[in-house]
Amino acid sequence: MPAMHVRLGAFSAALVLAATLSTTALAQKKYETGASDTEIKIGNIMPYSGPASAYGVIGKTEEAYFRKINAEGGINGRKINFVTYDDAYSPPKTVEQARKLVESDEVLLIFNSLGTPPNSAIQKYMNQKKVPQLFVATGATKWNDPQNFPWTMGWQPNYQSESIIYAKYILKNHPNAKIAVLYQNDDYGKDYLKGFKDGLGAKTSMIVMEESYEVSEPTIDSHIVKLKATGADVFFNITTPKFAAQAIKKNAEIGWKPLHFLNNVSGSIGSVIKPAGFENAQDIISSQYFKDPTDAQWKSDKAMIAWNEFLDKYYPEANRADASVMYGYIVAQGLVHVLKACGDNLTRENIMKQAASIKDFEPAGLLPGVKVNTSATDFAPLSQLQLIRFKGEHWERFGDVLSGDVGG
Repeated sequence: MPAMHVRLGAFSAALVLAATLSTTALAQKKYETGASDTEIKIGNIMPYSGPASAYGVIGKTEEAYFRKINAEGGINGRKINFVTYDDAYSPPKTVEQARKLVESDEVLLIFNSLGTPPNSAIQKYMNQKKVPQLFVATGATKWNDPQNFPWTMGWQPNYQSESIIYAKYILKNHPNAKIAVLYQNDDYGKDYLKGFKDGLGAKTSMIVMEESYEVSEPTIDSHIVKLKATGADVFFNITTPKFAAQAIKKNAEIGWKPLHFLNNVSGSIGSVIKPAGFENAQDIISSQYFKDPTDAQWKSDKAMIAWNEFLDKYYPEANRADASVMYGYIVAQGLVHVLKACGDNLTRENIMKQAASIKDFEPAGLLPGVKVNTSATDFAPLSQLQLIRFKGEHWERFGDVLSGDVGG
């Protein structure tokens, strides 16, 4: 009889322990709006129409990548429900779509919405609502401000760091240059211009003209003619794809052949260089942090083979010469990395915590030596770049991988 009693005691203790463990397991699962045992709802806003519609392929690539993730079992057993809307690169429309995603669709977060003016328009709203505005598709420096905007985080190397690198290259190699600058008259254009001037330091007098254009203008031809008239021998082209292609074409048309620097957000061969004409783009200098899909040196690269297989299966109609497709592929891996790290704690707070704890992550497609790093005080995941020069029908890398914090 006592033996039976002991056995029962052990059995009931085991029951209590099992109950405790299952309660603990349940307690560990934390969800907020947009997350459940089966689903993670992600919002996104892209310019599928309008003056920046060349970037719409980013959203299409991300949607394809999440289909791949779902087909492979999802993230910790949960499927991604990707809800993406068009804002035509118009900030009032962005506000409307962000409200719809947060208040009607009830997404867990907004991921990689595109453009500096559009994201600026929703930044305060997202932070008041405490909804992650994660990995925004713009390199404006202001996204790295965890103290004032703890719910907003950038992704790509910031514009000021990029233009500091160009300025330092000019100072070193062309110390007597006369520089003409064309920039988009908004936060994106002004951010690049500020970094460029910071990089030139005491030598800002090298800039002989700063010419701005509005995104609503159908063509920038008259601005190019004006810049040529200054006699400048260096041209810094701070434009989005449509206008970048126009500038390259017009330069050739009027026979202006300065040393041409092109911001990397318009470095796509498929959407900018090819439409402008390869012959017109020779020797343009830009920068890059991910592999150029058209570059033969990556032909047998494992990451490039995987990229092509992904596109064959999930996005066969993609233009593989368009750098934006590679960009979308890389940033989508970034989100998956963060969501996996969240485990069963899918709260908005934990998403930002994990996003701010990335250490030496290397999504497939980045250049060798480029890594993703964040911390609670550094919301700039990528900060390294390599200079590239256009030759023939491809970009050629030269020099070292440079850190975006060059010049402080």
